[in-house]
Amino acid sequence: MRDDSSDDVFKMFNPSSVLVTGGAGFIGSNYLLHAVRAHPQTRYVNLDALTYAGNLANLADIEGAPNYSFAHGDINDSDLLARLFDEYGFDAVVHFAAESHVDRSILNPTAFVTTNVHGTLVLLQAAREAWEGADGPRRFHHVSTDEVFGSLGSEGHFTADTTYAPRSPYAASKAAADHLVRAFGTTYGLPWVITNTSNNYGPYQFPEKLIPLVIRNAMTGAPIPVYGKGENVRDWLHVEDHVDALDRVLHQAGTRSTWLIGGDQEISNLELVHMLLDEVDRATDKEAGTSRNLVRFVTDRPGHDFRYALDSSPIQKELGWRPKHDLASGIAATVSWYLNNAAWMNAILGGDYRDYYKMQYGSRGMN
Repeated sequence: MRDDSSDDVFKMFNPSSVLVTGGAGFIGSNYLLHAVRAHPQTRYVNLDALTYAGNLANLADIEGAPNYSFAHGDINDSDLLARLFDEYGFDAVVHFAAESHVDRSILNPTAFVTTNVHGTLVLLQAAREAWEGADGPRRFHHVSTDEVFGSLGSEGHFTADTTYAPRSPYAASKAAADHLVRAFGTTYGLPWVITNTSNNYGPYQFPEKLIPLVIRNAMTGAPIPVYGKGENVRDWLHVEDHVDALDRVLHQAGTRSTWLIGGDQEISNLELVHMLLDEVDRATDKEAGTSRNLVRFVTDRPGHDFRYALDSSPIQKELGWRPKHDLASGIAATVSWYLNNAAWMNAILGGDYRDYYKMQYGSRGMN
């Protein structure tokens, strides 16, 4: 935990009305599926622009819940935000809305600055204006990434005090957003918390990301693109463990505090791909090792960070959180989910995604 002079650490916070931005995305939808059920007395309003990665089908199980509402719109729309704050009287914001794929940030960095930096600024300003002079506690919970810290060598972990050193347009845009959140706290007294997380996996993840991409391609017999030699190392966290941590931070952490949420499950990209392919073979009764033949090594991504790892011991010690999923069982459950939800996957794999996939991998020798 990083504590920027908090004066209310660990006082319980029970918001009555929460604005969740980007709640139709991967992590946001999993958060809402958890929170709407866990806190029936709290109103949750999901604001999502429904860009390519936003999918309301993810939220079908709660769309009729009395404490859940959806608002279609963009976090860059200050008039819309003002109306929503006025109508619902939010005392908390949980901010997921972001462009989040490194490869896309290399292709179009402007979109990442527009959403991740300017959008966060507009949202902060809306919260500041709505909460100025208000009675009672408030929280602006900004959900961020381990990539703001840069790249690690073969040893060590990032801590909440690690100097920022982003190396991709995506990471730089999220770092800028983190700085804006803290600046609004220092300059205007906005009550904030920030969480930085490692790579998430689990249900409802858009198939441009590594794990669902591998599963989908293995299901269809398509080549599996692996950058470089697949030696880059990531720490993996099941999304259900992540949203449990987010819920604890919102309700238990004091303002002006930063928490790192890692899975303590490090593995190289190639080892993870092999794990996934072996699990697909097992689940589909293929001969062991069959799908490994689909792996194709492609030209490495520019500026590809070697390794990420987070020290999540403070949140484990202070908030009693600990990941429940080990990687092997989590991967098995995730493969099973995608195999059993092929219709969900097929519904979102439209022409735009195929064009992106061809542009991203076709130039690297993929068919």
